Amino acid sequence: MTRTSPGPTVGVVGGGQLGRMMGEAAAPLGVELVVADPTPDCPATPVVRDQLVGDFDDEETFRRLAERADVLTYEIELADPDVLERVAEETGTPVHPDPETLRTIEDKLVQKRRLSEAGVPVPAFRAVETAEDLREACEELGYPAMLKARTGGYDGRGNVPVSGPEDIEAAVDDVAGPAMVEEMVDFERELAVMGCRGDGERDTFPVTETIHEEEILRESVAPARASEAVRDRAREVALDVLDVMDGRGVFGIELFQTADDEILLNEIAPRPHNSGHWTIEGCHTSQFEQHVRAVLGMPLGTTEQRDPTVSTNILGDVDERQPAVLYGDDAVFDTDRAHLHWYGKHEVYELRKMGHVTMPGDGERDVDELLADVRELRDGLTFRD
Repeated sequence: MTRTSPGPTVGVVGGGQLGRMMGEAAAPLGVELVVADPTPDCPATPVVRDQLVGDFDDEETFRRLAERADVLTYEIELADPDVLERVAEETGTPVHPDPETLRTIEDKLVQKRRLSEAGVPVPAFRAVETAEDLREACEELGYPAMLKARTGGYDGRGNVPVSGPEDIEAAVDDVAGPAMVEEMVDFERELAVMGCRGDGERDTFPVTETIHEEEILRESVAPARASEAVRDRAREVALDVLDVMDGRGVFGIELFQTADDEILLNEIAPRPHNSGHWTIEGCHTSQFEQHVRAVLGMPLGTTEQRDPTVSTNILGDVDERQPAVLYGDDAVFDTDRAHLHWYGKHEVYELRKMGHVTMPGDGERDVDELLADVRELRDGLTFRD
């Protein structure tokens, strides 16, 4: 690709924190971003060329975005794949990852069926439409189980544990729509692999350990505190997942390491993912730069890790929705190797992801020490006055 100024433009459906970090990574490459998002002055706006205001299924907004871009991508699964496909055909602007991949992934039941048919190991699952369906499935799969909304769930929303028969009716009411149920996996730890599909090439970032609470990612540890054999197997499964996907880009591949060290696929995100934020400081190429390179058909960057690295999310700790004012961040800036990432969201509410703090190693401390240090910094941050 010949360098020009202005350079190539990537149109991104979604302008949240992922679009913001994508813009930060694209600028040094001479690549410009235009984002489309329904929220005016969305988090990405300070670091991208422009924002188009429109819904995630608004065809006219997508068409205007395509007319300004060399390639379209998305940072949120709410993007309508049918609209993306029509606009791509009409304007000649390609979409990566392919809209067919988005169709597969946006419905968790379709996703699980497709991956299972391809031989990727997944937890046992069943489709659910009624309380009676759920009752029969749980009798077969056993209790506890996890009921999941087929579409729209994120950060634990749309996931409802079913501990026993007494939870059946309330769980179905909570999901309130098409659902699936999975066996509850007895896992040793949760893992994630950021997979990359380029133009005729594929790769993975180092296997990451992800620590969740209330179904929300709290911390990432890279490399994962698992055996080399487990990490190798996780990478193999991630590469098998990439073979099922269509189009170029970065994919967040969430996995379970079971108590007997088997690897099972949990879910896939066809975009950069929270579990890969540590790569900004921890790798020679971040997941965001890799995504930009991939969708434009540029050669992929190395996924080599610089140092052991940990990351922790900054979550809202207030009871009521209110303007976002963060207190206690001086300690982060006073700490060597600590990196604050602020997402620029104007309002904060309970458990909303507002930023993250990353700490790479220094060749002396192990990941447990790094994790203790970054937790102490996070615990000193608050949105409470």
